[in-house]
Amino acid sequence: MTTPKHTIEVEQLHKRFGKIDAVNGISFKVEKGQIVGFLGPNGAGKSTTMRILTGYNRATSGIAKICGVPVAADPHYIKRRIGYMPENNPLPLDLRVREYLKYRAKMKEIPFSKRRRAINQALESCDLLRAQDRIIGKLSKGFRQRVGIADAILANPEVIIMDEPTIGLDPHQVILIRDLIASLRGRMTVIISSHILPEIEMTCDQIIIINHGKIVGQGSPAELRDTFIDHTTYEVEIHGTNKELEAALATIAPELLIERISDHDADGFATAEIRIKDKCDYGEKLFKTLSVHPHLRTRSLRRKMAPLEDVFLAATRRSWEEVDQHLLEGPVPPGPQQPLQTKPEPTPSETAPTPQPEAQKPDPK
Repeated sequence: MTTPKHTIEVEQLHKRFGKIDAVNGISFKVEKGQIVGFLGPNGAGKSTTMRILTGYNRATSGIAKICGVPVAADPHYIKRRIGYMPENNPLPLDLRVREYLKYRAKMKEIPFSKRRRAINQALESCDLLRAQDRIIGKLSKGFRQRVGIADAILANPEVIIMDEPTIGLDPHQVILIRDLIASLRGRMTVIISSHILPEIEMTCDQIIIINHGKIVGQGSPAELRDTFIDHTTYEVEIHGTNKELEAALATIAPELLIERISDHDADGFATAEIRIKDKCDYGEKLFKTLSVHPHLRTRSLRRKMAPLEDVFLAATRRSWEEVDQHLLEGPVPPGPQQPLQTKPEPTPSETAPTPQPEAQKPDPK
């Protein structure tokens, strides 16, 4: 079967738990070899979506496809093509690293003749060769995360799904995991859920922001900034008084405002952030005006890019405001021009019973 351009396709996906819409009609596509960041507040629907993609949970309605095949149609086929690393990485603490990967290779149905090579490649990719004979329970958190990633990539799947892969790691370990994930670009499609936004920005080609079960922002970091950030910020290192700086800015445009300014350093320079409403380019005018001002000395000037945290807050705030407005307005009664919405006939997949967890049996002892 030829692998399609989009290895992940989600169309109008819904997942309902009782009266709660955990996932409410989301749609997105991910191209082969892309690394995608999946962001959202706690309870936004990220983990539910990822579990549906892995076949662990069943969608209420909608379609999720992996490599062109609907997940619900052939879960076993899908699980062969997905590597999954959950947030709470469950590892047997009494096994050695290589022993665990041997066991996982058998579980993933890797042919016996190819297992040794697959294990060695996973160990090498995750820099675990020196730790392959160590007991997992005696490894640091960073090494355990690498064992989880080695397990995820062991069968060389088309899609890797990682839920909080860098949670609880120190900065050095975070860099190692980030570089490891980046090395998968082009080989595998990777979806990462994380709350460490700088890591997402440095690693991912595309970012999807979800809130209240809906996608509230999607695109590259630059596209998201263009959508949600409505101002321009410059950072300037300046020698002089605040009053002189304000007077110089007023000669350029009245909308140039000093948002904040630091204390002066030992050489008398302070760092000031100048904010302009809307997307305006005043860089050249600022440079010319400040460089010739008789009472100001400029050491540096640069345009400051809004951090991804600002984009995330703006996107989620907008969705919160929409929810608040809906609650204030209340339900609208149907009128002559607004017929009652009828519920569509359920499809066979919707009417199929959802598997329930078995009740815990008493200990025979």
